[in-house]
Amino acid sequence: MASYRYPLPAIAISVTTLLVLNACQPITENSESTVLQNDETTTIEEVIAPSTQATEQETEQATKVDETIDGHAGHHMPDAAMSAGDVQISDMLKDYSKSMARMHDEMMIGMNYNDPDTAFAKGMLGHHRGALDMAKTELKYGTDETMRKLAQEIIDSQQVEIDTINKWLASHPDAAKPKPDTQAMQQAYAKGMETMHGEMTLGIADPMPDMAFARGMLPHHIGAVDMAMVQMKYGKDTEMRQLAQQIIDTQQREIELMQDWIALQEIDNNELNQ
Repeated sequence: MASYRYPLPAIAISVTTLLVLNACQPITENSESTVLQNDETTTIEEVIAPSTQATEQETEQATKVDETIDGHAGHHMPDAAMSAGDVQISDMLKDYSKSMARMHDEMMIGMNYNDPDTAFAKGMLGHHRGALDMAKTELKYGTDETMRKLAQEIIDSQQVEIDTINKWLASHPDAAKPKPDTQAMQQAYAKGMETMHGEMTLGIADPMPDMAFARGMLPHHIGAVDMAMVQMKYGKDTEMRQLAQQIIDTQQREIELMQDWIALQEIDNNELNQ
């Protein structure tokens, strides 16, 4: 079953804009995430650094996201002049941004691991926690029955997988030295992470809460499937490979649900505008 990527261009603020809220949060584990390349060591942050050559449209979109996250800073509007919708959108974006920042930090730790199975487990742990945060944000702001139901299903199913991963990690520490597949594995995760963050950044900036959730969670799910496929390629542990296949099967169905829902909303909007 082929996966589908929602056509959202990656923009120059894919990581930096969302991490500004996380600047004061220390990482308790090794934050010097690296990818081994021949005899040189390159930080994963450098590998996933988005292009500085943003298009005019992408720059405009980035500016809109920043302005919204700043809560209309610089507009000098009195609190009474701001609508409830403006406040809700600003708060929603801040919630999504904080959760993405936390997810990014946890995933970077996992991507630095030497053992492919442990790297998958640690990276997916952060990824799943990010999904739970996003789903809770949808339940807080969203009103669409289908998306709220999906959010609750994500919370229920991924919490079980989080418990499984935590239990597995407790008895499976990372390898002390890189393995033959470490470099290729880390590069594969870095590439997928760049795409996911860029598309999620644009998705959560949608002004409609339910659409923001769908457009943000869609690339998030696609990223999970990509990570699971990396595990199937490089991982050896039976339990983690089974989890990877389970993630592919479950989240591919949810990807298709979100694709259909987004398409339906766009059709409805087009009809209203005619």
